[in-house]
Amino acid sequence: MNREWLEKDFYKELGISSSASQDEVKKAYRKLARDLHPDKNPGDTAAEEKFKSVSEAHSVLSDPAKRKEYDEARKLFASGGFGRGGFSPGGSGGYAPGGFTGAEFNLGDIFGGAAGGATAADGGLGDILGGLFNRGGTRTTSRPRRGSDVETETTLGFREAAQGVTVPLRMTSPSPCTTCHGSGAKPGTSPRVCPHCNGSGVISRNQGAFGFSEPCDECRATGSIIDNPCADCRGTGIQNRTRTITVRIPPGVRDGQRIRLAGQGEAGLRGAPPGDLFVTVHVSGDKVFGRNGDDLTLVLPVTYSELVLGTTVSVPTLEGRVGVKVPPGTADGRTLRVRGRGVPKRGGGAGDLLVTVKVAVPQKLDDNATEALRRYAEAESASGFDPRAGWAGA
Repeated sequence: MNREWLEKDFYKELGISSSASQDEVKKAYRKLARDLHPDKNPGDTAAEEKFKSVSEAHSVLSDPAKRKEYDEARKLFASGGFGRGGFSPGGSGGYAPGGFTGAEFNLGDIFGGAAGGATAADGGLGDILGGLFNRGGTRTTSRPRRGSDVETETTLGFREAAQGVTVPLRMTSPSPCTTCHGSGAKPGTSPRVCPHCNGSGVISRNQGAFGFSEPCDECRATGSIIDNPCADCRGTGIQNRTRTITVRIPPGVRDGQRIRLAGQGEAGLRGAPPGDLFVTVHVSGDKVFGRNGDDLTLVLPVTYSELVLGTTVSVPTLEGRVGVKVPPGTADGRTLRVRGRGVPKRGGGAGDLLVTVKVAVPQKLDDNATEALRRYAEAESASGFDPRAGWAGA
């Protein structure tokens, strides 16, 4: 989070247009994140750097407020609003018709290495840029801006999703500096309130009938001064680092469901509250089970004689096997219900197991079985049974 953001094209990083919808932003990020993830490209530093750039772009464009401020700032700079020669970091300019010229206005003082928590008067430059860079944008330093939310994905097996599982997630994102613990100050020291602006980050001046506010030069609009900045994070309190967190996926999670982990997102600047982590769960299919809400489904192969005479068949569940009684005369395709053997419910209990019987027709029979089947067919016909009686107008 620094002035280099304004020199980056986050839309280009994600391969989308500036008019892309939020869904298009998310879709583009997910595809790139899957392809570039460090786990998929071990030892590939180029892919790792690209992954970081894509993650940074997503952290801005996925947040409607940040995206709006980013777009406004880029439009402002592109139009030459900071001087007739366009935007130049650290350049100068003052207000005059047609552009900023005249009195010195040093943007380097706003976005310097120790910048953070910028504030400004209503509608001023600080409101736009302070919010964009997650450095305040509020009128007082007593309300630090939280970190951005972070999104990631994981894929589970069908039974893992149904029963619940604990999975490790490896992710690269801005996190609190481990050296200064997010304060931005060298260990053993602390930031102090800026005496020039009394911690507000802005200096107000009156000129005739007009009042003006400008960023405080002493603290670079942060409201605090770090005399001894942390060497590892250069006073920002944030580092991009790869970390592994353990996530408990609750039983019964569905394909596409998002799970929120409070406080596991992007770190806030200089100890501000972190954002949240949202994990989108993808569930792979299973060879035996299907799912209908909280109910498990399966198809049970049976013989014709088992349906006619009745039987008890052992079938699998999520927790071992259970016997299912097939009553005599059961029709092919009938669904039998086993109570409480389905997917666990959030409020307790579980759904049901729905077993659909399906006759398996043998492709080959030996002579004895063929002869026995012919005798049965004759006996069946002699008994008066006609499976097509009353069918199709017959």
